[in-house]
Amino acid sequence: MNREDFPMLKEDIVYFDNGATTLKPQCVIDKMVDYYSHYTSNIHRGDYEAAIKTNQEYDGVREIVRDFICAKSTSEIVFTKGSTEALNMIVFGYFMHILHSGDEVLIDKAEHASNVLPWYVLQERIGIQVKCISLNEEYELTSTNVEKAITDKTKVVAISHVSNVIGDIRDVNHIGKICHEKGIYFVVDASQAVSHTSIDVVSDHIDFMAFSGHKMMGPTGVGVLYGKYDLLDQMEPLEYGGGMNQFFESDGTYELKLPPTKFEAGTPPIAEVIGLGEAIRYINKIGVSKIREHELNLKKYLISEMEKIDNVILYNKNSESGIVIFNLDHVFSQDTSIYLNHYHIYIRAGNHCTKMLKDDLRIKNTCRVSLYVYNTKEDVDRFVDALKKSYDIFKIVI
Repeated sequence: MNREDFPMLKEDIVYFDNGATTLKPQCVIDKMVDYYSHYTSNIHRGDYEAAIKTNQEYDGVREIVRDFICAKSTSEIVFTKGSTEALNMIVFGYFMHILHSGDEVLIDKAEHASNVLPWYVLQERIGIQVKCISLNEEYELTSTNVEKAITDKTKVVAISHVSNVIGDIRDVNHIGKICHEKGIYFVVDASQAVSHTSIDVVSDHIDFMAFSGHKMMGPTGVGVLYGKYDLLDQMEPLEYGGGMNQFFESDGTYELKLPPTKFEAGTPPIAEVIGLGEAIRYINKIGVSKIREHELNLKKYLISEMEKIDNVILYNKNSESGIVIFNLDHVFSQDTSIYLNHYHIYIRAGNHCTKMLKDDLRIKNTCRVSLYVYNTKEDVDRFVDALKKSYDIFKIVI
């Protein structure tokens, strides 16, 4: 689907590493080049024609994002460097100031490092208790287990919408309602969810959410922090400087601007924000539901073919996203990845930044195939054919 729009696919490759980063359509590349070629300027600082154009393009992306995630206001959309920065802003800009020693934060062992380490640092600094919600027998996070883990000390539930390893799609709507009814903050890492499944931050009762542009056909170096406006209004910036203040005087007085501007000190990633807007336009033209249907149909075919290969170990064949993790029997995951690269097939190997999952999965490293809209059955056939030839893997790797 739409393969002709992606310059990298003109090369002789199978790109199955979309969970790490996605390919970029030509329209996104062109949009960023247009900014650099025809109206380069800073935002909110100039009164000339190019600067006005830049302001319009940059500020217009806030509305595109707001509509995409169904937020109430563009004032709830903060541009960041990516999900990692957004999650750190949430933890250290907001929760560090309102949580107390003994308060519980619930995460799970399949969370990415960016939604684990900031909470651990907060645990070290102020004495909160970070606890893990149990995964089920298929390593998935269920709303039932979330509810069981909640105690009267629970103040925050912080989970990914879609696990970047197991690929299970968490029922954020149900979990959000549980949190809302119990007065618990709900934080969602949507990095693997945006453009794969629909998101409505209002109906899902999400208090804070983070995602990155590069995992949704946009550029690297840009992401989004969503927060309910009243929470953003209370949140402290982690950076101070130009553009985010109303004034500052020699007597030490100063005043900050309102959200979202107070969180965007200095010169932001202007071209990247503009590219993100174009990526969302591209996604909207295809339709998130069509992307999801394509991925699931392709995954079903992929699993059925992989199950025919004796030395393939599948770990998550029943999850409902385009992510498949596997190993070849008695083969280190990185060796499998190097072997597949010989056939110009690109996958991810390692722990995928989810180092606690080994406790349940009972293995540290796996190979990951993550599908997207431009992948095809021909890609799958080429991948499966390479796996069938893996009897000679060490001749190639060594």
